[in-house]
Amino acid sequence: MPAALVADPVLDVGREAFTGGRDYLAACTLGLPPTAAVEGMRVHLDAWAAGRPDPVAYTAAVERSRGLYAGLVGVDPARVAIGSQTSVYAALVAASLPDGAEVLCAEGDFSSLVVPFVRAGRGITVRTAPLTDLAASVRADTALVAFSLVQSATGDVADADAIARAAASVGAPTFCDVTQAVGWMPVDAAMFDMTVCHTYKWLCAPRGVAFFTASPGVVASTRPIFAGWYAGDDPWTSCYGGDVELAPDARRFDVSPAWQAFLGAEPALALFASLDAGAVFAHTTSLAERFRRGRGMDAAARPSAIVTWTDPTGCDLARLAAAGITASGRAGRARVAFHVFNDAADVDRALRALGV
Repeated sequence: MPAALVADPVLDVGREAFTGGRDYLAACTLGLPPTAAVEGMRVHLDAWAAGRPDPVAYTAAVERSRGLYAGLVGVDPARVAIGSQTSVYAALVAASLPDGAEVLCAEGDFSSLVVPFVRAGRGITVRTAPLTDLAASVRADTALVAFSLVQSATGDVADADAIARAAASVGAPTFCDVTQAVGWMPVDAAMFDMTVCHTYKWLCAPRGVAFFTASPGVVASTRPIFAGWYAGDDPWTSCYGGDVELAPDARRFDVSPAWQAFLGAEPALALFASLDAGAVFAHTTSLAERFRRGRGMDAAARPSAIVTWTDPTGCDLARLAAAGITASGRAGRARVAFHVFNDAADVDRALRALGV
């Protein structure tokens, strides 16, 4: 068994901020809510039930969440749109492509990122390549490169620098899904033309809170096809009729926010904004590497908080479940994920459950 990890300040945050987490190795499926998020939602839900809803407070939580997320991914809040699902923003991007455009995607990437392009019509085609070959597969007629920074099925981390350089060399914009990355690894959204993130995984927010980032060029060239009242420059004066002045920045791509979800998202995002991203990265990837060594697996090509291995019959996943450990299985693989609420004991219990 590998030696115990050195003292880790991230553990103190995990213990204090979360009620659960022991034996929970499934943040890549669904994050656990921090105690502050649960309490924040409960207060407002109780007030709502008592006949005292507060839309002004809800809207303030939405806007604070936008700012917190912008800080987490290193962009100005003016580049951040709020939404609820990855596929909606993928469809927005697809709608902006010219007829007959070719989109390059990674093989086996998450369907919500890929399907909107496959179903876009107008002669738009999707070509796929292995993640490791994605940069080399960019060609002169590639109109867009769409990929996940961290692959959901495998936990593999893309060579984002190489992909971005290859796309830029042919003038193709990049659209990166950072859902499986933000929260455990540092992410610079500014290196991509567009990104999308659903925050219910590693950012531990309620499902229904997503963010889209767009460069100024994308804002200028993309039609806001699902604009509603919240896409207005001043949403509360944009509630009626079609004569609405849209926001001049990425807010024009806002969708009407799921208020109650944002009430939980704000404290969750505030928690991660308070953490040192480098320390979280070191903590989560060290746990994952401890697990890999324990199973005799090779080191990951790029450090990842997600570890997967072939488990076509689901036997390993069943062993973990029998030991009271929550993990997940995807695409014929068993999958474990290590987050701020996990520690070395979680790793070692999982290894014992697998007979190591």
